[in-house]
Amino acid sequence: MTKLPEPPYYAVIFPNQHAESTEGYGKAADRMVELAKEQPGYLGIHSARNADGSGLTVSYWADEASIAAWKQNAEHQAAQQGGIDQWYSSYEVIVARVERSYSGPEGRPSS
Repeated sequence: MTKLPEPPYYAVIFPNQHAESTEGYGKAADRMVELAKEQPGYLGIHSARNADGSGLTVSYWADEASIAAWKQNAEHQAAQQGGIDQWYSSYEVIVARVERSYSGPEGRPSS
């Protein structure tokens, strides 16, 4: 699990569905994680994919400026275009401010 700081911070939530052709996707996805880790303000990532090709990736950032800078990264933009052109049949990008977070079971707040 990714160890995140105390909130507030930001989450970029990326629900998606793979297209039929995902050639090159795995290598590009691995590279994007490596590259994101090098970006100022990057805090971590959670990602999962189902057998039907549906997936969810959540990346965490210190602030909105860090998210904006990541979106403008040239290598990231090329990967985004690969997603549009080939790898995803659908996706959504949701940016949210995280106000509280806890882990469990011992970290759960009482009522």
